[in-house]
Amino acid sequence: MKSIKLKSGYSIPILGLGTWLVTGRECFDAVLTALECGYTHIDTASAYENEDDIGKAIIESGIERSSLFLTTKIWYQKLRFNDVIEQCKQSLDKLRTDYIDLLLIHWPNKFIPLQETFDAFERLVEERKVRSIGVSNFTIPHLQEALKSTVLPIAANQIEFHPFFFQKEVLDFCNKNDIAVIAYSPLAHGKVFQSDILKSIANQKKCEPSQLALAWLMQKNIIVIPKASTEEHIKSNLESLSIVLND
Repeated sequence: MKSIKLKSGYSIPILGLGTWLVTGRECFDAVLTALECGYTHIDTASAYENEDDIGKAIIESGIERSSLFLTTKIWYQKLRFNDVIEQCKQSLDKLRTDYIDLLLIHWPNKFIPLQETFDAFERLVEERKVRSIGVSNFTIPHLQEALKSTVLPIAANQIEFHPFFFQKEVLDFCNKNDIAVIAYSPLAHGKVFQSDILKSIANQKKCEPSQLALAWLMQKNIIVIPKASTEEHIKSNLESLSIVLND
């Protein structure tokens, strides 16, 4: 699978499994199925309340930890120094791992200085509990402030991005500053299936509109983390890697 080199020096698979709103047995089964199908990138967050399910699925899969890329996030109300350290510890325990590949600020919080949050991130990186750091749902002003608030490279910005929400200005800013863009809700909450334009192009390409949307994003070097809980959708999303679009 194609990977994107992060500014931190580590690489992230361009396609991952999103797990928002998927918990319990459904989450366990989805992650285990995805791993068995060849996924190596799993995205979660402390607020999703499914890290424990994901950790169990990883153990059940028998796949070496070093072969996987795990992203989790610190909730916006937990961005004080000590809270960040504690939240990360809890995530590590639930995911049954010694380190997080990518730790993100889930949402900005204007009442907590970014400097304080990043001081905690720097401590976690020093202790090798976190490899890369980043942000989520950050606008350009947020990103400008973040770049001034830490000596660590801001490796990624996870934002909503799909054919109906093309955040060109944020994408251009991130590309200029070597910040990888991770697209959540890349299928526009299912809206891609209703688009006549996407259905027409997908028909020409002999693929699904969802696969077309993912291929369109990945061809822009945008990392995608579509949520899927059935084997059919998990495999379908994986097949989007083989679709090539012209400019």
